[in-house]
Amino acid sequence: MNYKKWMMATLAGGLFVTSLVACSSNGTPSITPASNPSAEDSKATTEPKSELKTLQIWQKDDYNTYPVAQYLEQKTGYKVQYDMLPQDKPEDKLNILIASGEPYDAITIFGSTDFKALYSDYAQKGALIELGPLIDKFGPNIKAVIDPEALEAAKVDGKLYAIPTKSISNVNTSLYIRQDWLEKVNMKSPTTLDELTAVLKAFKEKDPGGNGDKNIPLTVKGEAAFIDNIAGAFGIPNFWNDVNGKMTPRILDPAYIEYVNYVSDLFKQGLLDKEYAANKDATAKEKFTSGKAGMILLNWSDVPTIADALTKNIPTAKASYISALKGKDGKAGLAAFRGFDRLTFIPKASKHPEDAMKWINAKLEKETFLNMTIGEENKHYTLKDGTYTPIQPIFSDERNAANNFLTGSDDTNYPIYWQARVRKDMRLFEAWEFMNKKEPANTKVEDPLGFAPYLPEFSKSFQQLNTMVGDYTMKLVFGAEQLSGLDAFIAKFKSEGGEASYNEVNDWYATAKK
Repeated sequence: MNYKKWMMATLAGGLFVTSLVACSSNGTPSITPASNPSAEDSKATTEPKSELKTLQIWQKDDYNTYPVAQYLEQKTGYKVQYDMLPQDKPEDKLNILIASGEPYDAITIFGSTDFKALYSDYAQKGALIELGPLIDKFGPNIKAVIDPEALEAAKVDGKLYAIPTKSISNVNTSLYIRQDWLEKVNMKSPTTLDELTAVLKAFKEKDPGGNGDKNIPLTVKGEAAFIDNIAGAFGIPNFWNDVNGKMTPRILDPAYIEYVNYVSDLFKQGLLDKEYAANKDATAKEKFTSGKAGMILLNWSDVPTIADALTKNIPTAKASYISALKGKDGKAGLAAFRGFDRLTFIPKASKHPEDAMKWINAKLEKETFLNMTIGEENKHYTLKDGTYTPIQPIFSDERNAANNFLTGSDDTNYPIYWQARVRKDMRLFEAWEFMNKKEPANTKVEDPLGFAPYLPEFSKSFQQLNTMVGDYTMKLVFGAEQLSGLDAFIAKFKSEGGEASYNEVNDWYATAKK
């Protein structure tokens, strides 16, 4: 079906439905090679440039009045009208705009699995412009600074229809412990599963929190059926992991039973919060900051808020992250996100596709990209010994939302520039640095499916299967289900999309490893 026929059918028959799938935002400076401007390019610099119209992801600030927009107009020469997708159900609005042929010159969407499904569908139905020829002609910076692996992963049926913006591959979540509780029980921070169990027992039995028998050794929000760091010690840090050369979901991994036995044992001993299943994120945090809990599963971005609340309630309290725990065979792993933060494509309805590509390319010029993302030296940030440190409050006022202007990134340098955002609060930076710089490199385990192409069977059942496995795992931990029923559950998992996903993922993985 060609694009026009599809567009008419879509509008007549209602929006096509794409299954929404949950997905759970990057050295040395690189040099952008100089290019000799063609006569056409020289002419373009003297003639008025087209006014572009773009569609962006939702943010609370108006893109058009944000300082980054004004800076980019000055540097690229393109005046741009920025529209936003709604915060609620953006996929539905995007479908309407694409199907109706709204003449946007560039559209930026999230890179999550659900949006990747939409992108792939649009490309296959002919609604998007193939970008390879435009990049060859107008995109030298794109070729120079965007990771070739990311460009390859963004292709649909072997052709590129979107400029990918890579996510920064961070470890985000681990176990955060009360150091002053450790001191009171005369123990060191645990480094193995056995040591973790011993510390939690001491927290329960020796009352370091002064709560009598009300101490909660470890609290976790209920949606975390797989507790980061603990799961890594069993070799299952991600939803899917490589087991003997095959991509394997946790439920089919032999280590799954060992993980369930360990965590259910913590629960039976009273070492894991008895209200674990019912805990909202805020509930678990309140238990920790009020002094009731000695350990919590925590994202590093929450550290300043948690630290402030804890200190307010208990001025002498001290807390920090523990290292990646080692299991009985020495396994350790902290899950790290890998994939696309966002994708930018040019719809067939664009009135100025060449100018859109020139604009995207101009934003990736080295100095323009640096200023766009973190500002001007000695105004928005300082630079010393390769370290970018923000100057407040102007950095937050004028660059806090700069990441929403990304249409591709300098994948060598952006992870370095980006650290200025984390240095807005040194407690934030220290937490991020501990998990991402101070831990041994081999404990950081990136999502192996992060750069997989759109896989229809996998995407269709991903959310449903993960929810099913999470719910079942929680029931095993609490004793509502028994491991004797595991084979029956696995049969159900396979019949409801697990087997089709496994085959599809491994067909891709077999070629990706070559």
